[in-house]
Amino acid sequence: MKLLEGKVAIITGASRGIGKGIAQVFAKHGANVAFTYSSSVESAVALENELNALGIKAKGYQSNAADFNEAQTFVDAVIAEFGTVDILINNAGITKDNLLMRMSEEDFDKVMDVNLKSVFNMTKAIQRTFLKQRSGSIINMSSVVGVKGNAGQTNYAASKAGVIGFSKSVALELGSRNIRCNVIAPGFIETEMTAKLNEDVVKGWRDGIPLKRGGTTEDVANACLFFASDMSAYITGQVMNVCGGMLT
Repeated sequence: MKLLEGKVAIITGASRGIGKGIAQVFAKHGANVAFTYSSSVESAVALENELNALGIKAKGYQSNAADFNEAQTFVDAVIAEFGTVDILINNAGITKDNLLMRMSEEDFDKVMDVNLKSVFNMTKAIQRTFLKQRSGSIINMSSVVGVKGNAGQTNYAASKAGVIGFSKSVALELGSRNIRCNVIAPGFIETEMTAKLNEDVVKGWRDGIPLKRGGTTEDVANACLFFASDMSAYITGQVMNVCGGMLT
């Protein structure tokens, strides 16, 4: 059974990692996918081709969700191309880790812009469409770090905690129009980025997780699938921790 047959999903930051995993799972479930990427043109074209081969419509857009006007231009282009949008996944994110003592203002501001302001920009850009059709599912990517904090990540933790507060407020504002807004908080997910880490470091992380493994991008994508589909029709304003028990 295809849970998203004929739906149109926007996914920001999808040329690799978790965003790419979400795009793949959504396409397999019949969704048409419009996604953004920042610089990796080759990866974006490869993903576009891979998704289109599944018999759905997919298109990548080079767009910076952290820029208010670019976000609106991107959403307008998607609606012109796809006719509508049903699902918005705010996944674009970066880290610039450092102890607070050594963190520059620029590194704080950049992380807040990409991780938090982009969520405001994209939600604002799509809101009119969702209100008009009286339906829509917004899924915002936070992190276990946004729930419990982490030394060396004050900027990242603040941005991801902000995503949770923003999402709960949106859920309250738009619930009466049948627009839902939920949050996914991934734990240690193994992607291209973590593959570059020292094996001992990764093993240490795995050992500290009750399920004794890192998560896969598919683990996160399946949680997104649930929130995007009608299976979660009566769920809004919630945070789902996809973390193997880290926050238990």
